[in-house]
This record gives sequence, C-alpha cells and structure tokens, in this order.
Amino acid sequence: MSTSYGVDGRVAVIRIDNPPVNGLSHATREGIVRDVQRALDDAEVDAVVLTGRPGFFSAGADITEFGTPKAGADPNLPTVIATIENAAKPVVAAIDGAALGGGLELALSTHYRVATAKSKIGLPEVNLGIVPGAGGTQRLPRVLGARLAAEIMTSGTPRSAGELAAVEGQRLFDRIADGDVVAAAAQFATEVAAVRPLPRVRDLTVDAEDLEPLRRQLIRRSRGFRAPLEALSLVETAVSAPIDEGLAAERATFASLVASDQSAALRHAFFAERAARKIPDVPAGTAARPVERVGVIGAGTMGGGIAMNFLNAGIPVTIVETAQDALDRGLRVVRKNYQIQVDRGKLAGSDLERRMDLLTPSLDLADLAECDLVIEAVFEDMDVKRSVFARVDGVAKAGAVLATNTSTLDVDEIAAVTKRPADVVGMHFFSPANVMKLLEVVRGAQTADDVLVTAMAVGQRVGKTCVVARVCDGFIGNRMLASYRDAAYDLLRRGATPAEIDGAVEGFGFAMGPFRMGDLAGNDIGWAIRKRRYAEDPSLPRDEIADALCEAGRFGQKTGAGWYDYEGRNAVPSPVVDDLLADYWRRHGVSRTTFDPEEIVQRLVFALTDAGARVLEEGVALRASDIDVVYLFGYGFPRHEGGPMHYANRVGLPAVVEALRRFHGDGWQPAPLLERLAREGGRFV
Repeated sequence: MSTSYGVDGRVAVIRIDNPPVNGLSHATREGIVRDVQRALDDAEVDAVVLTGRPGFFSAGADITEFGTPKAGADPNLPTVIATIENAAKPVVAAIDGAALGGGLELALSTHYRVATAKSKIGLPEVNLGIVPGAGGTQRLPRVLGARLAAEIMTSGTPRSAGELAAVEGQRLFDRIADGDVVAAAAQFATEVAAVRPLPRVRDLTVDAEDLEPLRRQLIRRSRGFRAPLEALSLVETAVSAPIDEGLAAERATFASLVASDQSAALRHAFFAERAARKIPDVPAGTAARPVERVGVIGAGTMGGGIAMNFLNAGIPVTIVETAQDALDRGLRVVRKNYQIQVDRGKLAGSDLERRMDLLTPSLDLADLAECDLVIEAVFEDMDVKRSVFARVDGVAKAGAVLATNTSTLDVDEIAAVTKRPADVVGMHFFSPANVMKLLEVVRGAQTADDVLVTAMAVGQRVGKTCVVARVCDGFIGNRMLASYRDAAYDLLRRGATPAEIDGAVEGFGFAMGPFRMGDLAGNDIGWAIRKRRYAEDPSLPRDEIADALCEAGRFGQKTGAGWYDYEGRNAVPSPVVDDLLADYWRRHGVSRTTFDPEEIVQRLVFALTDAGARVLEEGVALRASDIDVVYLFGYGFPRHEGGPMHYANRVGLPAVVEALRRFHGDGWQPAPLLERLAREGGRFV
C-alpha cells in the first residue's frame, strides 16, 4: 500500500507512504483518490488531513515513470488535484519535510495548509528540463505573488516554509506548527469543518509585477536552456489569463519539454549522479571507517578550501604548514572566505567563529597523529608528495586513511613510499575546493575496499558528488581535458582566436570556454604539467603558443593577464595575445580560417567524447555516465546537454566518428571503443 487511511475523531487522516521520498507513482495517485473518496462518503467524517511521512510530504512525480504508460495513466496528477480541490469537505495538507514539485502541487490543491517551519517547499522541475505540469505555475503565483513564485520555479531552489510564511500577504500557509504537524492540522481541520464555501487556490487572482529584470537575468544565465524561461512565461500567463487557460498552456508546455532532448539529458544527469555512488566490485555492506577528525597538509588555496568542506560539516580539522607565514596567510584566507558569506547574509557571524574554532593550525606533522583521514594538498610534484607521504606514514595512526589531492600524478607511486599502501587513496578536489561539487576518488592498485568506501562516504558527507576513477595520468577529468585543450590549441594554430573559441563554447552552454577557464585556474598549472610530460617524453610536440604565453608571465587572472587582459574579473581581448598569435601564424604560413561556432563546439566536445571512450575502454572510469558526471560537476559542461558521452549518443556515434576523421585528416584513428560502437549501432552506457 502506498497510502494509509485512519480516522481521528471526525477527521480522516490520509498518509502518503511510498518510500523513500513519497513519489507520486500511479499506485500512490490511485490510493489518494480512493482514500479521499472514502472520507467524502463517510458521514462520520467532517474533514480530511492529507500528510506524508516525517521528512517527506512528497518529493513529487516518480520520474522512473516518465515515458511509460503509467505516467499518464488515470488517475494522473491533475485528476488527483481536481478530486481534492473540488471535494465537498475541507482537505488540510499537513506538511513535515519536503513538499517539492508534484508534492507542492498536491498541497496547493488542498483548501488549507499547515507546515513545520523547517519544511522545504519548491518546484524544482527546471532541474529536469521541464516545468510543473499539474498547476504549479498557475497556483503558486496566486498564493505567493508572481515575482517570488517565478524566482522559486525558475531557480528550482527550495525555500523553507518558515521563510515563506513570513512573506507579507502570502496565502500559502494557514498555520505553522511547532510540534506534531498532523495533530495541528487535525485541530485546524476541526476548526474549519463548517466553513463554506471552501477556499480554493484556483479562485485567487494574481497582481501584476515587473518580471522583465528576472527575464533578462535568465536569458543571461540560461545559455540556451529552455525550461526556466518557459516557466517564467507561464507565470506571466497566470497574471494575465483565466486559470483554465493557464493550466492548458502549462500542460502543453510540459508535454513539449518532457519530450525534448534537454529534458532527456537532465534526466540522464539525475540518474547518472546516483549511479556514480555504486561500485560494482566492492562487497555489499562494506563499512566505511569512522572519520571524526581530518588532517590537511598544506594551507594554500587548495588546502584551505579542502579544510572548509569539513569545517562546514562540523568536522574538526588540523591544518599543517611548513612555515608560520604560510600558515597565517592560509588561516586569513579561510576566515576571509567565511566573512564574505557573512557579509552576503549566507552565514551567521556566530557560525563563522564556530567553524574557525574547529580549525587547529600546526607546523608539526606529528599533530596529525589522531586524525582519521589525512589529505595532502601540497605542490603538484611527485618528489614533494612522496616526501610528504613518507613522513606522514611515520606519524599517522593505524587505520587512518591517507589521501592525496593530486590532479594528475600516479597514486600508486605515491602509495609505494608508505608501509600501508592499502590505506592510500586519491581524493581529487576541484578548485575552488570549498565551492566545486566534484570529487574524483582515485582507486589505487592496492587501495582497500573500506578505504574506497570511506572516501566516497566522506565526500558525500561534505556535499560532494563523488566519482571513482582508476590511476592514469590525469584520471578521468584531466586526462580528457588534455584532449579538449589540444583541440582548442589546434584551432588557435589554424587561425581562430581565444574569444572566438570561448564564445562558441559558452554559446553551447559551458560555464566558461577553455581559455577563460585556463586564466581562472592559472595557466602556470598546465604549463608545469606540460613541462613534466616534455621531460618524461622528449618526443612530445610542444604547445608553442601556450608555452610562449606562460614564458611571458601571463598566468591568468592572478597576474592580471593571460589569454585575456583583465579589468578586475572582466576578460578583455588582449593586443599582446593578438600579436603573439599573428607572429605564430606568420612564421608557420597559416592562412586564417573562419570557423563556424557549431564546428568549434564539435571539435572540442567530440575530442572529449573520443578521450572518454579511451578512458572507458581502459577501465579508468566504471561507466560512461560517470564520465558525464565528472564533466557536469567539475568542468562546467552544460547540464542540459547531459555530458560529452550522452551528447555523443544523441548526435549519433557514426556522425561523431565521421566528424572526428574530417577534423583530424586521413590516417587518424578514433578510440577503438568509439569506432566499434559506431560500426555496430551501439551507444555508450
């Protein structure tokens, strides 16, 4: 049973019970309609309370039903909503926890709503590339006003019931409950049992508000993503048209979007993120090691950012540096980052001090002796990292997990200097580490299963999206990034400019193009990696333009000059780079080519696809969807395009292979896996 029915005095209580999130599956919808009708037919019942389980009223539609006959099978959600809205007895929603998407639409169909202050309220459908499909775009503006409702549904970000209940003029909540929300709702139902006519959200009107500033903001941010702008247009319809006209427009928009490539990509991303948590060859039930204190070695930008993740989660951190001035500088940066949050109203001053109190600075590695997890975040140099691990091995307690934050280096080589390689794992945080969601968990040849599970569990505990990778130069993300950058540099050599390349890629939906991203991360980082690779393999061709840029000291934003000049954080095309490119083209006899933006995008994205196929075939990544997760959460790939492997599936692998051969010329061989799948009509999975 996905619902349960009971009677408390003269109030029927219908409880949605469909773990884990009370999704509104077909069976659940049937249960709600059946139980509401039962209450209406019972002469001993005066009112109805509709609730869920503690923590979840309902998180909305069961998206596993999308594209199946169950999705639209009677009763669909609009039918359930009409049943409640037109009930002859008052129906009160008792919300404790999440009322999201269809769950909020369900609550908006009731005559009254009672909630706990901490309950989460939202319409996050845009995160799946769709709009609410059961009246959310029309009813939420009627209880919160057009502007606030539009902000909630175009961002997809939930708000607390307490915050919304404090909005002047709101008609979403009738009461905020301090204790048992079901008891409070039942009491409220008793009080309003005789009220007629019953209030319906659909009968309210919406005052006009200026939504143009939000529209301009969405256009700037959306980069071709349809759903937020469609949701805003539907809010405008709620203001200007009768509700039945608005509901029809909403349903048509929903049907169009749910069948779109963007929604398919976003649903793929949703399931891919969850699949990435699963490690097929680790025995079920493998327990993580307890992590109550963390040590971080290095108080630079990366080390400080890593430490903040744990401080935010209430986990004490000991941070170690080699010199007092470096340690003091690192602590100042951590405090400054928190102070920025305080100044923006995102963090209370008391929370700042509470987090800083959890941070213990030290100049002695021996102070890491009681840490359960030690993360090295020192300079990206193998000799430096091996030296650090050899010393940590001598002070860390038995059973401590020893993690390296290397972005490219061989984790097995680092582990080999210790007497406990089974305890060593890679935990590659992305910069800025306190902001970026991705964590690559690198599994060494001898990494113990429980160490791998611990790294994944700790990452999730601090809010990261974790993906397992095997050891290779650059793991998943940076291994593939090398091919992406090579494609970008090849375009430079052929006559394109950084602004043309970045503009095309950002028009596709990337947060940043490769050259703006290089300037943000620091061009010297890639230069150091290239110099290491040149030393290891003198036959490697040089990236002549990129190396010349770095030799000129143009490392990016931190030096005020890189591929662009900088006015604050604003990137401006640079005459110096123009001259550097013109000199290269002249010396190499390049006749400048004008590239169509679509071709620029294909050259870069298909380079990622080809590199991803190699990573997958070599077993560096467990599944193609893991590669997509890495690029969605770590490299700014547009989420509504699903990642480089999903995008290639959509385009068609034969077309990808044909394009790559055209770009590279005769004799170039695509990744064997890519070529085989294209030949056999297969797909990346």
